[in-house]
Amino acid sequence: MTPVDLLDLDGSLTEEERAIRAVVRRVVDDLVRPHVAGWYEAGQVPARELAREFGKLGLLGMHLTGYGCAGSTAVAYGLACLELEAGDSGVRSLVSVQGSLAMYAIWRYGSEEHKQRWLPAMAAGEAIGSFGLTEPDHGSDPASMATRARRDGDDWVLDGSKMWITNAPIADVAVIWARTDEGVRGFVVPMDTAGVTAREITRKMSLRASSTGEISLDGVRLPADARLPDATGLKAPLSCLTEARHGIVWGALGAARDCLETALTYATTRTQFGRPLAGFQLTQAKLADMAVEWNKGYLLALQLGRLADGGRLRPEQVSVGKLNNVREALAIARQCRTILGANGVSGDYPVMRHANNLESVLTYEGTSEIHQLVVGQRLTGVSAFT
Repeated sequence: MTPVDLLDLDGSLTEEERAIRAVVRRVVDDLVRPHVAGWYEAGQVPARELAREFGKLGLLGMHLTGYGCAGSTAVAYGLACLELEAGDSGVRSLVSVQGSLAMYAIWRYGSEEHKQRWLPAMAAGEAIGSFGLTEPDHGSDPASMATRARRDGDDWVLDGSKMWITNAPIADVAVIWARTDEGVRGFVVPMDTAGVTAREITRKMSLRASSTGEISLDGVRLPADARLPDATGLKAPLSCLTEARHGIVWGALGAARDCLETALTYATTRTQFGRPLAGFQLTQAKLADMAVEWNKGYLLALQLGRLADGGRLRPEQVSVGKLNNVREALAIARQCRTILGANGVSGDYPVMRHANNLESVLTYEGTSEIHQLVVGQRLTGVSAFT
């Protein structure tokens, strides 16, 4: 149980869910925490080594069934995301992009050949996947994507570029979404295919412990069976984003919890004016407000997880969770920074790193404004996107 658990939320979990959480927390303590500050500062992360270790634990595509996947519950997957992001948002992104975007797209929309070829290797961490939807000029508006796929005999030829793609520089395979004469379609693209290049995006101030890149597609020729046969229209990639956003709802709580626990420890051990910082009313007010928001966010995530496990989770409900939990997690990180004072900006503490990372989490896989419009459309029945 975490010290910020004011509502005995552990009692809402099953014994198996607590056991899975404990395993992930232990691996984060062993493999991530001792090194992540250095990874962040260097802008490099041993993603392949981490993927193999996570694969041994069944964390990659853990909520999927078959093909070497663990087949766990949505709540268990959420708890894993929470613990991973308590280590670092970039580490959680590695797992969620692999499992909820690349693997889920193949698992849900791919052919049996696609699944047999890629999913066991991806579940084991032996193959890394990426998900190519966002473009340099088209982020929140994927319907306007410029990447094209045209038929040439029995083949497909792809041209275009994808931007801000997690795992792209280290990926073995990418799920690429492109416009065709029949609408948006998805393609399984091995990264060693002629005409495919990936460039690492550098000078990031956020998610530095994550490999992010641009994928360029220049006359990339693919066989007819490279297309995901069951993915028709923009609804398919958006459904993959819904899968990944569920992990973000939980993951953001991990970053917030790590900040809050750091601030609690600091406030009870740092003495100013002859007393611990925790003894000042203003400090206690900050801590109380943050803990209340964290507990509310946890209850929201748990409700969404139970809905998902019951097959009743709707996309706008995930938008509620992503909008609230990331926004509140970022506010908690910023407030914890004030409790640590100047030490709050030091790499010796995780708070500023989490705050910087959450700035990316706030806008990727749907900005706050996009999720507000999704919720607004549900409330009013009127679309305000166009």
